Amino acid sequence: MRAAVVTAPDAPPACADFPEPTVPPGHEPLHLVGAGLHNIVRGLATGRHYGRGQMTYPLVPGIDAVARTGDGRLVYTGYARPPYGTMAERLFAPFQAEVPAGADPLAIAAGMNPGLSGWMVLTARRKELGALGTVLVLGATGMSGSLAVQGALALGAERVIAAGRDPEALERLRGAGATTVSLSHDGPDGLEAALADAVSETSPGLVLDYLWGPVAEAAFAALGRSGEDTEANTAYVQIGSLAGLEASLPADLLRSRRIRITGSGAGSVTAEEMLAEAPEVMARFADGSLHLPYTAFPLSRVGAAWAHTGRSRAVVVPD
Repeated sequence: MRAAVVTAPDAPPACADFPEPTVPPGHEPLHLVGAGLHNIVRGLATGRHYGRGQMTYPLVPGIDAVARTGDGRLVYTGYARPPYGTMAERLFAPFQAEVPAGADPLAIAAGMNPGLSGWMVLTARRKELGALGTVLVLGATGMSGSLAVQGALALGAERVIAAGRDPEALERLRGAGATTVSLSHDGPDGLEAALADAVSETSPGLVLDYLWGPVAEAAFAALGRSGEDTEANTAYVQIGSLAGLEASLPADLLRSRRIRITGSGAGSVTAEEMLAEAPEVMARFADGSLHLPYTAFPLSRVGAAWAHTGRSRAVVVPD
């Protein structure tokens, strides 16, 4: 079969022949409709993601996809056994969830992985407290962050603060109902002042951090300013590290307010837990509550998909 094939950690994928996946008795292979080229896909294929494990090459990249069954149904599927991924004409993975009628299958392929990253945190917090209150999203102009803002609004957050650098993306989020904060400031003092002003009106009960690094340090300082707010009860969830892998956590923040700092990702959340949320997230893409632009690339142009940047998610489709 034809598939995207990575032959070495630093080699981009190329379309080539690859052995058919092993399918257990009583099952049949699925036929690819679209597989999103997410950041984690690149990280795993190059061996740079923390959840990479022992990598063997050659391999087929891709962690999830929308595929068609033999009887014509569209399903969301993923987590095939290595060296198989989802960017191949035929695939097999243990999980399958039906795509809602009327949903754009490529939008599902593009958005499920980035969308689940925030959705799981948001729904867990709402179950814990019954309501979301004020939500702060750091990195809101990225794809995952933007979907987290959309998800918080869809789940009825009282106030959503979207912090990011892209002015056009911030304008779109403002139009959707979010309070926006520009992170395009020089130095930590500028970042801290911008975030402190944003949280001065209402202290966030939930922070989703897709950036970490100096942005997280500025957020810690901003939250520490309002430490005298004894009613504040903040869950700070680290999801991504686009701004840096490390951040210094001040001791006085932990003493001055009720705050819980945790992470969410592969290892802290099981694949089963993530996939259990898939039907609801797909329904939100189907009804328009969640939206992510995408650009489709045929398997024969997977190298171009690998190099794709910009405001849309690359989705690999059959030729």
